[in-house]
Amino acid sequence: MIDGTSLGLADVWRVAQGGEPPDLAPEARARLARSRRSVEEALASGRAVYGVNTGFGRLAEVRVGEGDLEALQLNLLRSHAAGVGEPFPSEVVRAMMLLRANALAVGASGVRPELVEFLIAMLRAGVHPRVPSQGSLGASGDLAPLAHLALVVVGEGEADYRGRVLPGDLALREAGLAPLRLAPKEGLALINGTQAMTAQGALALVRAKALAAVADLALALSLQALAGLADPFRPEVQALRPHPGQARSAGRILRLLEGSRLLSQPGGARVQDAYSLRAAACVHGASLDAIAFAERVVVTEMNSATDNPLLLEDGVVSAANFHGQPVALALDLLGLAVHELGDISERRTFRLLDPNLSGLPPFLAERSGLFSGLMIPQYVAASLVAENRLLASPASADSIPSSADQEDHVSMGALAARKADRIVRNVARILAIELITACQAVEFRGREGLSPLCLEAYRAVRRISPPVREDRSLSGEIERLAEEILALRFPPAGVIEDAPGA
Repeated sequence: MIDGTSLGLADVWRVAQGGEPPDLAPEARARLARSRRSVEEALASGRAVYGVNTGFGRLAEVRVGEGDLEALQLNLLRSHAAGVGEPFPSEVVRAMMLLRANALAVGASGVRPELVEFLIAMLRAGVHPRVPSQGSLGASGDLAPLAHLALVVVGEGEADYRGRVLPGDLALREAGLAPLRLAPKEGLALINGTQAMTAQGALALVRAKALAAVADLALALSLQALAGLADPFRPEVQALRPHPGQARSAGRILRLLEGSRLLSQPGGARVQDAYSLRAAACVHGASLDAIAFAERVVVTEMNSATDNPLLLEDGVVSAANFHGQPVALALDLLGLAVHELGDISERRTFRLLDPNLSGLPPFLAERSGLFSGLMIPQYVAASLVAENRLLASPASADSIPSSADQEDHVSMGALAARKADRIVRNVARILAIELITACQAVEFRGREGLSPLCLEAYRAVRRISPPVREDRSLSGEIERLAEEILALRFPPAGVIEDAPGA
């Protein structure tokens, strides 16, 4: 049930991927009705209420006559739908619609229950507004993206419906829906919020959690291919530095290594491994802790009222819950945390390919010289790491004032979300390259010596990317494996106990 308080990442993921949306909870419907009465009482009193009978932003001091209140809301949507760039994919739009419905269901926005139910009906029918991905400053929320979404509610704009791009009114009609006429305050309530950045951030978070698990798996495969040591991952070591992410990563790695016959044994010739192997749980674990922080922020935002003004029990309050700073900072950190998973992964790929570091044939080619082996996939990984370093620069460090300096500090949260999403997708490719490389290295070590769980993962990789006996293009195989990771279909169920998923 959409109740404004209990939406989780798994719910957002399920609906975003085309799952059936929830219904409006009865208690939320009652709250919506109460807050709507507050708007109507404020209008009846003749008081000035921002965005209900006044202009917007710097025009907040301009009163609007009673006969123009409905037009005021429609004009707001039309004027603010000025976004540019590639449209968001339907999964992001579906998440936006769900999150906006849930934010309104908190019952502090002054909208009718019918508006929330209409958003749910659009989700159920598969009417997905075309929403340009660029143009939000992230405070007064994601105005431009949400305005494009809201236009379809009133039968304007464009929507994707069953594989076609249609005018908003036609998409609704074909889905058996009639455009909604907005009451005072409802246009503003639809666009004054952080749902574009939060939707994209929530989906990136689900994938980031899966990437952290895949990074542990890739490390386990690489460690066996390089005859590394498992001692750094012992629980006694983690207890002396009790960061929860480090302990979780180390525990997962140890489980993945159980039963391996390819590892070096303590007390032998190998004393310690390079940092990209030995410190993997420290690095992966730090990213896990950062991802957990970002998740707390995003889930809190998902269950918050983020528009303005807000309807409280003692009246209407003009505030700033639409400001995206909490989400912007969290998603900047998320991007940096996921980048680090890719950064250390590329170092392991490099080590697997250098015969001086691995003891394996150069570039893992069966006939080095005639064949180049996996030389160039490492170049690709290095290129993606370099791109991610640029993307990891914080968007939230910037602010460009708008609306005649009424909105004189903005969050850039939508940019932080788009950067985090790009980093996540790049790191999926970097990890795919490490997985393919580690599986190729295992061909020379003897795959029969792999731990049982890693052998299962090896077979899953090999279904997409067979052993490299002679040179071929690996581009498609890297992309397919990365897509499996991003879709939460890799690794196979049971290989990692708490992943993939939200």
